[in-house]
Amino acid sequence: MPTPCQHLDQVRDVPPRTPAGCEECLKTGARWVHLRLCLTCGHVGCCDSSPGKHATRHFHHTQHPLIRSFEPGEDWGWCYVDELMLEPAPRPR
Repeated sequence: MPTPCQHLDQVRDVPPRTPAGCEECLKTGARWVHLRLCLTCGHVGCCDSSPGKHATRHFHHTQHPLIRSFEPGEDWGWCYVDELMLEPAPRPR
């Protein structure tokens, strides 16, 4: 069954650039609520419930379309372009 998301070819096997937390929040000492991992480059950003909304800002800056939750025990992704929840989170091919 084909998926409606046309961006799965951009999923990479990337290590998180800042496994300890949101890249921008760590630099400024800000706090975050939940973390998201960019599946194109490994950027770790905070969710839209966090004051900085750095995961979404990263998408707007880079156009990297896919993230996955970076929270323990969660296995889902999101495509910003298609505004589509992906469960389980996409994996590199």
